[in-house]
Amino acid sequence: MIKISTDKNKLQIEVIHQFLTHTYWAKGRTLEEVKTSIKNCLCFGVYIEEKQIGFARVASDYVVFAYLMDVFILPEYRGNGYSKKLMKAVSESSQLQNCKIWMLKTADAHNLYKQFGFTELKEPEKIMEKLLK
Repeated sequence: MIKISTDKNKLQIEVIHQFLTHTYWAKGRTLEEVKTSIKNCLCFGVYIEEKQIGFARVASDYVVFAYLMDVFILPEYRGNGYSKKLMKAVSESSQLQNCKIWMLKTADAHNLYKQFGFTELKEPEKIMEKLLK
């Protein structure tokens, strides 16, 4: 049985950092950068007993916009429906219920996010980004 919590004091920063630095989206992110990103977001930890096995964070103004990032379940725990339970907890979070616009980027988890209402951009010509190296 897993537990999902937004209590940042329970987060195992080393587990999060270790996983993220091996992903395509966060390769090279420093421990300090991970700590700063956690400090400034609503975070969801996924636990079996006291061991953290998953994570997600949302940057938001809690009224208009929510940006979902760094969603993962450790590889050895995948295939048990935990990512769906995590996404359900994020989607149903009382703190985020007023947000009208949600966004995320993914290269490989489209099917998961579609189950929670995410779609391709309806008007991509209205979206801009600024990438810094």
